[in-house]
Parts: sequence; C-alpha cells; structure tokens
Amino acid sequence: MDDHLWFGFKRLDFEFEGRKAILVFPEKPDNMGRWALKTEYFGAFPDTELELLRRGFHLAYLENKNRWGCDVDHHAKSRFANYLANTYSLRRRFVSVGMSCGGLHAVNFASRYPEYVSLLYLDAPVLNLLSCPLGLGKGDALGENNSGWEELVSACGFTMSDIICYREHPIDRLHILTDNRLPVALVYGDSDSVVPYEENGLILRRHYEKTDIPFFVRGKSGCGHHPHGLSDPDELVDFIEKYSL
Repeated sequence: MDDHLWFGFKRLDFEFEGRKAILVFPEKPDNMGRWALKTEYFGAFPDTELELLRRGFHLAYLENKNRWGCDVDHHAKSRFANYLANTYSLRRRFVSVGMSCGGLHAVNFASRYPEYVSLLYLDAPVLNLLSCPLGLGKGDALGENNSGWEELVSACGFTMSDIICYREHPIDRLHILTDNRLPVALVYGDSDSVVPYEENGLILRRHYEKTDIPFFVRGKSGCGHHPHGLSDPDELVDFIEKYSL
C-alpha cells in the first residue's frame, strides 16, 4: 500500500481484486461513517469531493475495466463497498459521484444495487447510449465511426442492431432509483454538445419531478461538457450532506 497526501488529505493507494483502488481520509471523519465513491475519472474536477472531505466524508475510487458501465464493474463495486465497511468501519451505503461516463456507472450500479447507494450526484451524466457515444441526436459524435462507439463495441459487444433494440440504458432504469427513493443531485451545462442535456439529464429531471424524492438541479448557462462541477459547491454539498443519511 502507498500512503501519501492528496490536496492535503491522507490518500491510500492499494489493490483490490487486482484493480487499482484509492481511499482518501478526512481530517475529522463523519460520525456516521459516510463516504463518496467517484465512479470514474478520479481527480478530475475535484472541488465537490474536496468539500465533502472537509465535511468528514471519506472518498474512494475503484478502477473500472472500461468506462461504459458494464456489470463486471458494478459487481466489483459492491464487494469493494463491503471491504471498506468491514476494514475501515464505513457505512456500506455511499454517495455515488458520477461525472460524464461516470454517471453511466453510477445509475447502472444504483439500479442493480440500490441498497448500497444513499444518494447520487450526477454531473453531465451519460444516460442514453444512443445519444452518447452514438450521437444519433444533437450530439457531436459520428455514429459508428467515432472512437466512443468502438470502445462500446469492445466493452459490450454491441452491433448497431443491438444498440437500436437495447432497452437497458440508464434512462430505462430510472424507475428503480425512484422505487428505492434515492435522492439525486444533477448538474449540467446547457450548451453540452458531447452529452446533450435534452437527451440525457433532462429525462432524469422530468422523471424525478413527478415524485417527492429529494432532487437538486443546477444548470450552467453557456457551459459545454466541461468544466464539471459548480464554481461554489457549498449548496450542492449541503444537499448531499442533508440527504445522504
């Protein structure tokens, strides 16, 4: 194990079942053992995670086999959550932080293991594979000729016919999240041409606005896919802290 600092916080790098794993420790741990799992792109746009650490949350990451939200990665995350709970006295349930393709991981995991999730923070999330990476709507992707599609084929073995007939996109699983009353925070850029809001986050928003489940949403005017996060994450983290019980 490798013990060093990350933005001033103690960071532990280790292997779990042959995958790279990270656990970052707050200076004053939350008395409920709360923690957040960055589902992909650890270290990217970290302002929200840093504020969670300052408020006592642990922060963790487990390497994925690929970024397209396949079941092998979800099953590993459930075992990883059990390991952290047993080894570091953390709760089994965690805050799922999903940015871009990480949002695909976050929703797919929560739909399979809702008992492991206390809240989802989704930032410009990929929720519709026809939109991203395939780019059949407003997005900039170029159908079968883009690298994201090639990654998806390699990860999941899809043909074009398979993906057209596919009915297990994250947007098809949202009812599982609401059936389990999982709170959600959604952040998006209204000029995102990589993961268009209208084809991804907006569907989530409309689904949640039909319920009384805690839901936080902030759009960023003129913002594209990057940067993720909010310039001031306090209100977002207030929501996470309040509803990730």
